Amino acid sequence: MSPALVAVAHGSRDPRSAATVAALVDEVRRQQPGLDVRLSFLDLSAPRLPDVLDGVAADGHRRAVVVPLLLGHAFHARVDVPGAVTQAASRLPGLDITTSPVLGGHRGLSTAALRRLAAAVAGPLHDPGLGVVLAAIGSSHAPANAAVADLVAGWTRRFGWHGGCAAFATTTTPTVSQAIADLRASGARRVAVAQWILAPGLLPDRIVRDATAAGAPVADALAADPGVVRAVLDRYDDTAAGSARRRAAS
Repeated sequence: MSPALVAVAHGSRDPRSAATVAALVDEVRRQQPGLDVRLSFLDLSAPRLPDVLDGVAADGHRRAVVVPLLLGHAFHARVDVPGAVTQAASRLPGLDITTSPVLGGHRGLSTAALRRLAAAVAGPLHDPGLGVVLAAIGSSHAPANAAVADLVAGWTRRFGWHGGCAAFATTTTPTVSQAIADLRASGARRVAVAQWILAPGLLPDRIVRDATAAGAPVADALAADPGVVRAVLDRYDDTAAGSARRRAAS
């Protein structure tokens, strides 16, 4: 039996977030109909990760791969997910649980974000007059914020934009409004906002509101884009294969 794929998202009080993540997991399940794919959340939404892992074990699985539906390696990836998995492993000795890397860093997410951005600007991305703000939630973990800045810097070089800037909804700066103003002040003829965010919610609403108020088109969240689906399946496949190799070598 293949390991169960347990996707875990952060969770939100906004029902749009859970519905969007559920649609993503439904698409993963549709593409791999023989795979047991389950959705879970860390907080604020149900079902919670510990309960889902209990169900996986109760249904006879001996292995599970937890795939964090997270775009950066910040607090939830470094602390919350490993903590929940460690507690579940101690409670479920018959279930071998491994955790994949977060989705961030997989090229499918970049492809998804650029596809959303192209739809928002309604034109080619190779535009030397374009300034792009890549908006994320923001983290107290500086390397997670730096990864967003590195990503938009790479896009800027690739497409020859006037400029690119990371911006954040909370915790750190610049804000979306500040980033848009800075790009315009530097000479960008037009500015658009891409979202480095998986699903809509209260904080993403702030990004959309600020971009709209500044007159900048804003791309949709990544949601169930094919690139995101591919990232989930690749993270699962790579982690499951690595776990199998370790068991064979032991």
